[in-house]
Order: sequence, then C-alpha cells, then structure tokens
Amino acid sequence: MITVDPKLLDLKPGQRVLDLGCGEGRHAIHFSITDQVEIFGVDLSAQDLATAAERAQPFAESGQQAGSLQFCVGNALQLPFPADHFDVVICSEVLEHIDDYQGVLQEILRVLKPCGLFSATVPAFFPEWVCWKLSDAYHQVEGGHIRIFREKSLRKAIEALGFQYFARHKAHALHAPFWWLKCLFWGQDDKAIVRQYHRLLVWDMMERPLLTRTLEAVLNPILGKSIALYFVKPAAERKATPVQVMSERPAQDAAAEQAVVREESPV
Repeated sequence: MITVDPKLLDLKPGQRVLDLGCGEGRHAIHFSITDQVEIFGVDLSAQDLATAAERAQPFAESGQQAGSLQFCVGNALQLPFPADHFDVVICSEVLEHIDDYQGVLQEILRVLKPCGLFSATVPAFFPEWVCWKLSDAYHQVEGGHIRIFREKSLRKAIEALGFQYFARHKAHALHAPFWWLKCLFWGQDDKAIVRQYHRLLVWDMMERPLLTRTLEAVLNPILGKSIALYFVKPAAERKATPVQVMSERPAQDAAAEQAVVREESPV
C-alpha cells in the first residue's frame, strides 16, 4: 500500500528516485517492482532499513524487480548525496515527525534536479486532530508526531523555497476510523472492534475488492487520512523567501503552539 499516486510521478526508465524517510520500504519496494528506475531508500533507523531490505529480498531473488534498489542510513538534514542528483523525491509521512522540517525541505531542494518532481505526504488535518483529541499517548510516544499540518501552510512553506505546486489528493480514508479506534482504546489492541477492523483493512489491502476500493475513493476527499502534495523544481531556481510556518496543534493547544509515524501497517 502506497500513498503517492504513481501516475502523477510519471516515472521514466533510468530515473533516479529518493524515498526519504523510507521506513520499512513500502514506497521504495513498490517502485522497484513497477518501474525501471534506481531507487534509494534513506532513513535514520537502521532497524527499519533492515526490515525493508528483508522485505525486498524475495522480489530481487525472484526477478520481480524492474529497477534497482538500495537502502542506506542517513539524516534528512544532511543527505549524503550531491546537489541536483535525483529526478524524483518522495517524502511520505515524515515531516510531521521532524522539528526542523524546513531544513529537510531545503535538503530536498538541494538534491533534486531542476525540473525534478517532489511529493510530500503528511497526515491530513481533521483525521489527525481527532487522533490527538482521543489520545495524548498517540502523539507523545518517542519518535511520534510533533505537529499537525494544515495543507495550505505546508504548501506555502514548500512554494516559498521555489517549488511549483501542480497537484494534490487525499488517501487512505478507510484507515482513519481504524486509528480513531486505536486512539480511543490506546494500548488495548486486543479489543474485538480494533481487531476486526484491522482484519478488514488487511483483507482490503490483499484482495482489493471493488466494494471497499469504491468506498475509499468516495470517502478520500472527506476522510482521507493522508494528504499528498506534488511540486516541480523550476529549471532556474529563484531565491527562496524565508517563511515561518507555525506548527498547527489542536485548538486547545493554540496558545502554546511551538512548533521518522513510525510506519505501522496499516497506515
């Protein structure tokens, strides 16, 4: 299950793709199978990368990989790549974990080639806000979410660096109620309703029946758990205008506002 839309990335054979904050490799592995591209998965967690490599191995051994795939430990604020190195950068469900997310955006701008594509996905505001309301533990765990983005604020921060916006969509609407249930019964995953909903999501991901695929497509614009934004790096960069975008917290925290989810399955 991936969050970005492959049609909007329009990958071409031989392109170099960075999956930044790849976690256990869901996007990197997917595109290594579907497209003849060079995929680099980077994450701060060596443990997650070991899991990603283990998951990718059967596809490589069976000859199912159309492209190449490499994983490496790296800091999103100091990427171990030269400037103008990648044709496409994916940063999915990462920025909400990082204090200096604007520094990460600067690094993405640096390593992306002129005319390259950048996709950023983060939890959508309303489903995430409900999670924060239902459970403090949800966002207070180590490595958890430290902010809730509003779509317009994130888009403004990215455009301020010179990126040109061209598309957006929401995804994973069926997963929003699951996370609300998890937050409502935090630490009680053995609750029948939580287990049964999880089974439904696993069935949906494995079988992809028309009923649930249609239902999610209808619900995504309203309840999509993730928002995905797409940008192009201009051929000639303009000087970035610094923009201070405050982190958006739930309403009761607004007065105190200061402003990688470790990937679980399902999202």
